Amino acid sequence: MYKVVIITDPESATGFRLAGSDVLEAEDSVTASRLLSSLLHEDETGIIAVREDFLANLDKSLYEEIERCYHPVIIPIPAPRKGDEVSGYVERLLRRAIGYNVVMRS
Repeated sequence: MYKVVIITDPESATGFRLAGSDVLEAEDSVTASRLLSSLLHEDETGIIAVREDFLANLDKSLYEEIERCYHPVIIPIPAPRKGDEVSGYVERLLRRAIGYNVVMRS
């Protein structure tokens, strides 16, 4: 069975871990690129979800390697916007995932 791996910032990592995902933390795009490059050649990894801003800053050769491979599947996950409250960020993720606006109250 293939595993899902998430590459995200340390602030978002806990939420993904609570959801049961394998998480690798990256402080910046350079670290994320290094982690992504190492995961591309692991047979047991089926899906790699990476923060979209990390993907946007990949170096050209790594991006081309991702484009050529069919396994694992690389999917972007939205990054929190500057000034976004955590609840707003989670609401946007839920709206994209399930198609409904879920309002979170404290």
